[in-house]
Amino acid sequence: MHIRECIVSAPGKAILHGEHAVVHGKVALTVSLNLRTYLKLKATNSGKVCINLPNIDTFLCWDASELKDLLPLSRGKQEDVKRLDPELVKRLRDFVGAANGNLDTSNMATLGFLYIYLSLFGSGELPSLTISVWSELPTGAGLGSSAAYSVCLAASLLCASGAIPAPLKELEPTARWCQEDLELINSWAFQGEMIIHGNPSGVDNAVGTWGGMLRFLAGRIIPLSRVPLLRILLTNTKVPRSTKVLVARVKDKINKFPTILTSVLDSVDAISCTCEKVLLEMTNEPITGEHYNILEELIDINQHHLNVMGVGHPALDTLCRVTLARGLHSKLTGAGGGGCAITLLRPGQQVKVEIAVGEAVICDLKDVEMSHP
Repeated sequence: MHIRECIVSAPGKAILHGEHAVVHGKVALTVSLNLRTYLKLKATNSGKVCINLPNIDTFLCWDASELKDLLPLSRGKQEDVKRLDPELVKRLRDFVGAANGNLDTSNMATLGFLYIYLSLFGSGELPSLTISVWSELPTGAGLGSSAAYSVCLAASLLCASGAIPAPLKELEPTARWCQEDLELINSWAFQGEMIIHGNPSGVDNAVGTWGGMLRFLAGRIIPLSRVPLLRILLTNTKVPRSTKVLVARVKDKINKFPTILTSVLDSVDAISCTCEKVLLEMTNEPITGEHYNILEELIDINQHHLNVMGVGHPALDTLCRVTLARGLHSKLTGAGGGGCAITLLRPGQQVKVEIAVGEAVICDLKDVEMSHP
């Protein structure tokens, strides 16, 4: 072990515009939240490998020798981080009792940890350590909780293996890894996301790694380093939903009404691009009420489009109606069908809104200039 102890964190994310349309080659704008996941890694001499995940009531411990037996024969340290090792994935699924493919949140989090841990340390003696993770992000709400978790795992274990330097230097309050180190963290975090989600876009782990705002189009991720600080009301409707089902629903509707839905997707793409243009103007010019007028109109238009796509929900409709009655503008964020919604707040705007459909919390879209794990 190259370190005895470290603490890292990574932010969650919200989609400003472009959900679902991004799956069909359109622009999406994603931003980091100042709601974070935190991880503490501590080396031990117990011969045990332990993981504590209090948010999901998961507390597991194994003998390091027991985990060593899970490694495929002749397998050394994995160098290719662009694809999963199918044999190791199969062995780990059998080990955690998920061979039938029915993974709950605990199993997925455990698989992600074990895969990255064994991949990075499998070529030598497995170190004994304890990892504890706690989070301000709700799971399954479309706020990138799994990606923030994967980024924290990747950053801490890469640091422990010596692949990247220690996260903190003397007298520095926060870590600042170089671009090459961040790319390596992001690559391994993407491995964790593949374990959990199967075929992720890579957006969530990129936001967790670099923070700030990202523009995503057809697999290409572009960080937007200069964006204004925005405030939102983030509301969790606590209505469960399946991203996979909702994505399939949109695809079915496109197949049924191709000429109609193609125009809707093109309009969402234009909304994302217009929003990006306005945000750029807000960084280069004095911010005016008209800027916020446009951002609010874009939110309203996009929410209507998402309802047309069939990913709305009565709880989201109620939220939009309640906030609009108070002069606020809201839209769903993520897959829809429940989950979370965002409401744009103007500077200095005081919020006194009782929303009966879920849980509301104030947060910033961008807590610092650039967030890092």
